[in-house]
Amino acid sequence: MKVYELQSNAGIEALKLGERPEPKPRAGEVLIRIKATSLNYRDLMVAQGTYGSKLQYPLIPLSDGAGEVVALGEGVTRVKQGDRVAGIFFPEWIYGQLTRQKMKSDLGATIDGMLAEYVVLHQDGLVILPEHLSDEEGATLPCAAVTAWHALVTKGNIKAGESVLLLGTGGVSIFALQFAKLHGAKVIITSSSDEKLERAKKLGADETINYKTYPDWEKKVYELSDRIGVDHVVEVGGAATLPKSLQAVRIGGRISLIGVLSGRGEKVDPLPILFKSLTVQGIYVGSREMFEAMNQVISQHQIKPVIDKVFPFAEAHQAYRYLESKAHFGKVVIRL
Repeated sequence: MKVYELQSNAGIEALKLGERPEPKPRAGEVLIRIKATSLNYRDLMVAQGTYGSKLQYPLIPLSDGAGEVVALGEGVTRVKQGDRVAGIFFPEWIYGQLTRQKMKSDLGATIDGMLAEYVVLHQDGLVILPEHLSDEEGATLPCAAVTAWHALVTKGNIKAGESVLLLGTGGVSIFALQFAKLHGAKVIITSSSDEKLERAKKLGADETINYKTYPDWEKKVYELSDRIGVDHVVEVGGAATLPKSLQAVRIGGRISLIGVLSGRGEKVDPLPILFKSLTVQGIYVGSREMFEAMNQVISQHQIKPVIDKVFPFAEAHQAYRYLESKAHFGKVVIRL
């Protein structure tokens, strides 16, 4: 079977197309023919070797993928042949709090991922996809969608009438926009592109801020929130944006720290967290239980993920480069 492997941590150039024997499912395992995969910023970090110290190469990358069950190992009862499924980011995080044991394996990093024609996963690490979604749409869910759901719904307990600040228009932020509007919240979203902000408005964003036009965007957020601050911030920027997010959130509000798009290592003043009695919550994707709860809501409300561009399998490098360019709005997908 054809697979893509990262041969080293030398970046996108280290991604090579190769051949491996088709895997065989053992007891409790499932063979899946992959139909589509999607990219996350984390996959760029894996390619560059900046995603932790436990990466071993060669490695099949990507945590997100969707496909069809084609063979079952002995004792498999959770799925059947023909089911359309996606893998969960942490195959051992089924429910409850994240622990060191549950996070020891994550697809496309510490273990092989989804950028292959066939993969074998344990039945416990699978979810059934909503029927109304295409394979490409289903492939967008495991990381970005579950992360946004975890931040706003599972931990954030978002309610109608509350306000949410979203940074940028990548996968997590656009899913967060959809979930926030579903729950009746007011959404403020930022971008450096007026075109992207117009697209966000069409998805329901109430207020938009071009952070190039307004470099002190936290002050604009404060004005747009009746000089109170927002209830929730979905913080994907990291060190460069977190100080501004601390100013933009209301007293007693919540910041869900998700990404490091702007980098790491800069000093952050902790006093606003203390003085404003803030909850700053690290969000590291989510469990199968969260994924399944999210899928029920996605099915009930017929929510459709936003896909910017779909690349064929042969153009995986171009998909990586497109994500790296930050030109995308929503998700970038590779179709097998």
